[in-house]
Amino acid sequence: MAGPRVAISSLLLGTAFLLLGNGLNGVLLPVRGSLEGFDTTQIGLLGTGWAIGFIGATLVVPYVVRRVGHVRGYGALASLAAVAMLLCGMIVTPVSWIVLRVLSGFCFAGAAMIVESWLNEQSTAENRGRVFSIYQMVHFAASTGGQFLLVLRPPDDFFFFALAGIFYCLAILPTALSTARSPAPLSTTRLEVVALYRNSPVSFAASGLIGMANGAFGTLGPVYGIQIGLPVRDIATLMAAALLAGSLIQFPLGWLSDRTDRRRVLAGIALGATLVGVTIALLQPRPIGVVLPLIAIFGMLIYPMWAIAVAHANDFAEPESFVGIAGGLLLLYGIGTAIGPIAAAAIMDTWRPDALFAFTAAAHGLVAAYAAYRITQRSVPAMRSAFRSLPVPKSVTPESVALDPRAGKDDT
Repeated sequence: MAGPRVAISSLLLGTAFLLLGNGLNGVLLPVRGSLEGFDTTQIGLLGTGWAIGFIGATLVVPYVVRRVGHVRGYGALASLAAVAMLLCGMIVTPVSWIVLRVLSGFCFAGAAMIVESWLNEQSTAENRGRVFSIYQMVHFAASTGGQFLLVLRPPDDFFFFALAGIFYCLAILPTALSTARSPAPLSTTRLEVVALYRNSPVSFAASGLIGMANGAFGTLGPVYGIQIGLPVRDIATLMAAALLAGSLIQFPLGWLSDRTDRRRVLAGIALGATLVGVTIALLQPRPIGVVLPLIAIFGMLIYPMWAIAVAHANDFAEPESFVGIAGGLLLLYGIGTAIGPIAAAAIMDTWRPDALFAFTAAAHGLVAAYAAYRITQRSVPAMRSAFRSLPVPKSVTPESVALDPRAGKDDT
């Protein structure tokens, strides 16, 4: 037993370093870009670039790994992610950052897929649920911790770019030194549009809209903070508070969705997110004592939506199709994430910083309305699987979906 435990611990450590770098990367570039004078559209394109790279990795990296192997593929991707981050600190221009952000998204997703595939291989039917729960804890703690690192000092020099690069390099060591056997081939996700829609129209539509809203907030939330005059320390706290609130509320909302129509829960929290977005857009709050609670409530409502949408889709699917359905919905989410930042940036440029939340309110309003409509069109099945939370989708890959206990070993 000691061998597998050591292997799983080393792989979780590698994941933690990856997510620390990713958490810092995600908040550093929008903040530093704003300080450098990048306009909102250019910063929005950083989010779009990340999503394009991320989607590309889920489609391409499985073939790369089959060609060069897991250890070499992982080392190459993690080291390239470090190079991309260091180059961002050396070449501070919008065009270079957008290109490097595509590379960062590709490398991070590919490296994460390999580590998560390794975790899946090392877990057994007896400990799989426990491994997945620990993985989620690591995911949440490292992602939040990476964002909080921005409070250490002003982000106006090379320090944080070097720090993120160090984390990506450190992520190589646990895997390179691990004695665990290489995992099975990575899964390649296909987007079967018609099948996904027929299985669950609500989950199909909601995944793209949720991706648009979350992608816009994740990329432009720091820009909103800069433009309303918040210091960097408060901006880091703001983004981390949203993630913290969204992660902690998943289990209570999941418990509720197991006891009623999940579409009612989805419609309810989407309506709540709509109201919070409209409130921020209209009232234009500025004191951190007002903005912080509103953003925490906003994060509490938006981040569990995708997990509930996946659970609802799974209610209508055969157990062995969980990975394919969740992976397809993840690609729809990624497409939405690519569209959201650039669309929201255009609205912010036209109106004001608070227009970010007018954009998210529009997306969430559509989710709420469509979920409410579909309740009248189809009843829930008599037998449903129990809800399980999922990590915040921005860094969820098809391999982390395959690690979910709902995905049996035969499905991965």
